[in-house]
Amino acid sequence: MIAGLRGVVGEYLADGVVVLDVQGVGYEVHLAAAEPLRTGETVSVAVYTAVRDDAIVLYGFASHAERRLFATLLATPGVGPSTALAALRTMTRERLVAAIDAGDVTALTSVPGIGAKTAQRIVLELRGKLAEEATSLAGDLAEALRRLGYGPADLRRLDGVALPEDVADALREALRVLGRT
Repeated sequence: MIAGLRGVVGEYLADGVVVLDVQGVGYEVHLAAAEPLRTGETVSVAVYTAVRDDAIVLYGFASHAERRLFATLLATPGVGPSTALAALRTMTRERLVAAIDAGDVTALTSVPGIGAKTAQRIVLELRGKLAEEATSLAGDLAEALRRLGYGPADLRRLDGVALPEDVADALREALRVLGRT
């Protein structure tokens, strides 16, 4: 399973689909990014690999948290990859989570491919679960730091520090902050 790629943007094939050149191998990646990347730009993307009977499709995201949200949306009945990708292209991750948690069906129906019934199903299936994921990420970070020998006083030193949403990135940043003082 491909979980991430770092390479050079080779060419655009279609709306949001690029060839990412990773050490001479071109990967076709469907990007969730609303803003286009520049050809020749080196980028890192978190990847969701979808294996179907007729193809292996790679979906690229700016962060692992965005990739997890995509996977969570896919688990909702009636939501396929095109719809989940459209949701992340139309709304920021934070706005999408807020709309789901607030039960804002109107905001969700602004996404191409999401009608009233699908929006209601997304709210029904995911309301409250996305906030649990954020809590889980904080718990995972605290557990990782405890296993590395950091105590409660060290964890309190991280209060107020803006940490990335991805556990691995947050752990790197937390270690950098804790090592500095």
